[in-house]
Amino acid sequence: MKSLGIVRKVDHLGRIVIPKELRNSMSIDQGDPIEIFVEDDRIILRKYQVNRACFITGDVMDENKQLSNGLYISPRGAKILIEQLKDFT
Repeated sequence: MKSLGIVRKVDHLGRIVIPKELRNSMSIDQGDPIEIFVEDDRIILRKYQVNRACFITGDVMDENKQLSNGLYISPRGAKILIEQLKDFT
C-alpha cells in the first residue's frame, strides 16, 4: 500500500472528505456507493460494483462484460456459450 501523503480530519459527525483528485482518478462520482472493509488496523474504502457474476460460470472478474439484457458474461462463459450455440444449429 502506498501513501499519498494526504491527511484528513474526521468531523463531529464522523465524516471524512475524499480529495477531488483521488475521486476523479478512481472514477468516484457524487452519490456512488462505497464499500467499507476492515483489515487488521486498516479501513479500506472501495467503489462498490454490482456483483458482476457470469450467468454461465458464476465467475466474478473485471473482464466480465455486461450484455444488453443486463446479465454479465465472463470470457470462459462466452467460450462455453459459443460452443453450445454451434451445437444448437
